[in-house]
Amino acid sequence: MNSTIRIAIQKSGRLSEDSLNLIKECGIQFNNGTGKLKSESSNFPAEFLFLRDDDIPGYVADGVADVGIIGENVLVETGKAVELVHRLGFSKCRLSIAVERAKDYKGVTDLQGISIATSYPRILTQFLEENGVRADIHEISGSVEIAPSIGLASAVCDIVSSGSTLMSNGLKEVEVIFRSEAVLIAHRQLSADRRKTLDQLLFRIKSVQAARNNKYILLNAPKEAVPAIIQVLPGMKSPTVVPLAESGWCSIHSVINENDFWAIIDNLRAAGAQGILVVPIEKMIL
Repeated sequence: MNSTIRIAIQKSGRLSEDSLNLIKECGIQFNNGTGKLKSESSNFPAEFLFLRDDDIPGYVADGVADVGIIGENVLVETGKAVELVHRLGFSKCRLSIAVERAKDYKGVTDLQGISIATSYPRILTQFLEENGVRADIHEISGSVEIAPSIGLASAVCDIVSSGSTLMSNGLKEVEVIFRSEAVLIAHRQLSADRRKTLDQLLFRIKSVQAARNNKYILLNAPKEAVPAIIQVLPGMKSPTVVPLAESGWCSIHSVINENDFWAIIDNLRAAGAQGILVVPIEKMIL
């Protein structure tokens, strides 16, 4: 049986860059030279297809590709029947409704009866129906933000990252209707051999994600301070305590979530920790 999986990745753009970086961090080597639409890994049973993002869910649903990395917003908008395997945590954005900055917006009922320009009619329709609002959805592709200024629509519904594009077009964000990030999707009927390869890929991805979210911490402390420090310092199981050459002192090693570090640093110092080092982790096998 063939265990090689075909992985569909956006051929250009921010999602493409983040996806390729993730694959390379997983130790998977391949050549993705300029303009290349297909590539084979030299050290992992995978073949890569570089496609338009809108096409990826369809390719995976039809079995042309076994696996794909896509924005969840595109996945939901296309409505293709695929398996959402794992959330990848990058390329985060939101789908929002925006109106002209001068408009006095009081709530979702202000959308009643107006025209909204969007490239995401499916998601927008669901939001409006859930809120009992009837509006005229004007589907367009690209340059959605210009619609109010040329009289095409009274509001827009589009992807927002920083909001700077909205501001530069005289708009303000008033409703967040969907939050998105990159997701790993798969064909629903993978063979057992290809499912095994997907599981190997997923294992590597999770190890890379764990490493990104955690840091290795080392610190020195007098022996009498060790119990108090261990109470403050979380670890995968328990911190490692190693005696130092200087009598009465220990080195304590642990792994902490990066988001927790600044919250506990003052407590560590108060408990007697000194010489604290925080080191990045390349891979973390849970």
